[in-house]
Amino acid sequence: MDSLCKTRKDECFLEQVCHGKAEFPLRFYREDVWEFDLHRIDWHWHPEVEFVYAEKGSITCFVGTEQFILSQGCGLFVNSGVLHRYEATESVCVPNIVFSPELLGTKTGRIYQKYFAPVIESAVSFIRFSPSVEWQREILQRLLHIFRLTEKGNSEMQVVSHLLELWQRLFIHSETHREHMSGDKGRRAQLQVMMQFIHANYNRQITLKEIAGCVHISESSALLLFRQSIHLSPVAYLIQYRLKRAADLLANTNKTVTNVAYETGFSDAGYFCRTFRKYYRQTAMEYRKSQIE
Repeated sequence: MDSLCKTRKDECFLEQVCHGKAEFPLRFYREDVWEFDLHRIDWHWHPEVEFVYAEKGSITCFVGTEQFILSQGCGLFVNSGVLHRYEATESVCVPNIVFSPELLGTKTGRIYQKYFAPVIESAVSFIRFSPSVEWQREILQRLLHIFRLTEKGNSEMQVVSHLLELWQRLFIHSETHREHMSGDKGRRAQLQVMMQFIHANYNRQITLKEIAGCVHISESSALLLFRQSIHLSPVAYLIQYRLKRAADLLANTNKTVTNVAYETGFSDAGYFCRTFRKYYRQTAMEYRKSQIE
């Protein structure tokens, strides 16, 4: 198994990538989700907004509290601060841009306050674009043109012009979403705090009661929120996170498999080995060897 791309993020899921430069905070990417570790761009968020286009193939998207397939030819807007993850079952081509809205207007200015803040500060997690809907098709066309301009380089003014046109259409047609999604942002914050709690305490025995208690909700509410949002129970997510931390230790240290198991919260080395093999489809030692080669 070759070494694959990994999603760089901190313990709070904040992506550790600089998207553009301070003087022009926009960056274009042409990515293949299949080339990432476990064929997924894992959970992360960023203060910038993101526009994605499924150029070749389809990807599974987990955004906020929703899961859906982004089919070839369709696009996606992911709002600032929203947890999201992408998965692929085959090689795909997914060009995208990530940029700060301050590229188009300062936070204290009228343009930002009137046209950007109502979307960015709303509970809208995402908006999908289909070529079968006229206004969405117009956004997709603008987006593809922006991709071509950014790849060509030295086209900052044209990029900004097209972004403003794109955002105008997004702002007008997102009003319905903004009016009917007022409760989602609080749920998203609760989920993120619980995930952070798991990250901070994965190496000890923690219970569902503790996970739910960190945001003062019931165990059944925590279970429902996890399942609706990331389609895993809190305990299943805890086990997956332990396995990822174990994989890091196997790849970057000489610690024995037993020690790795205990240090990542597994009380039984045999159970760890079975679970690791099921998740990574290779034994712990095979994984270590693949990372060295």
